[in-house]
Amino acid sequence: MLYLVGLGLGDAKDITVKGLEAVRRCRRVYLEAYTSVLTVGKEALEEFYGKELILADREMVEQEADSLLKEADVCDVAFLVVGDPFGATTHSDLVLRAVKLGIPYKVIHNASIMNAVGCCGLQLYNFGETVSIVFWTDTWKPESFFDKIEKNRQNGMHTLCLLDIKVKEQSLENLMKGRKIYEPPRYMSVNQAAEQLLAIIQNRRLQGEKPETTEDTICVGLARVGAPDEKIASGTLQQMSTVELGAPLHSLIVTGNMHPLELEMLKLFSVDSSTFENNACQRTT
Repeated sequence: MLYLVGLGLGDAKDITVKGLEAVRRCRRVYLEAYTSVLTVGKEALEEFYGKELILADREMVEQEADSLLKEADVCDVAFLVVGDPFGATTHSDLVLRAVKLGIPYKVIHNASIMNAVGCCGLQLYNFGETVSIVFWTDTWKPESFFDKIEKNRQNGMHTLCLLDIKVKEQSLENLMKGRKIYEPPRYMSVNQAAEQLLAIIQNRRLQGEKPETTEDTICVGLARVGAPDEKIASGTLQQMSTVELGAPLHSLIVTGNMHPLELEMLKLFSVDSSTFENNACQRTT
């Protein structure tokens, strides 16, 4: 049996009872280590679960999945995922491969950022399509995620922006030379995401457009959701480019139309209370 077990968002104790029972039954336990991170290290998980964990990086899961699955054909194997197992499409691929090989699987769900964002007071059914904001480079500055934010805004919907994670990435030079040398991990901050959105807004205006999202659009920055030092800040997109939220992981919400109750909740986390008095009321429903 292959178990896909969600670990939740915070630390070792966020695993469900059902998930912990499955982990302790398994002969081999893999920890997926590239789509998200917990606030504690592998050692803390091993101590609490009473099991040795094998770190599974992107390379292993995407290129050596068959060897992982062959083990599940002869013994119980757990694949641990931060948040919920289906928070990333990679894990759907693992399920499809298991089915093709005739290996039974079981999914044990847990909280993920997709539903935990409700902690800021915005109502989950008012969210539109979720987007991913990627790190720009000198030669690659995609804007497709902004178009989706604009579409959500036009429909009065909020947008959850998942921010880029670079773990075990190679430089172009090392990649071309086949050298297994990896860059230090990087995690996009709310500041960086806001700066990229602000740059896109300026670009669109230079092209004669009038973006629905502006510097004054109310946004919410979230950091380490589910952890004891969780941090939430609400304010304008411009304010999000300077707000200090500390260590990763960060997420950003661009709001749409807000119910008065949503607005009242966001005021609890305001960077500057006058922000809401001045312009947030324009987007209430």
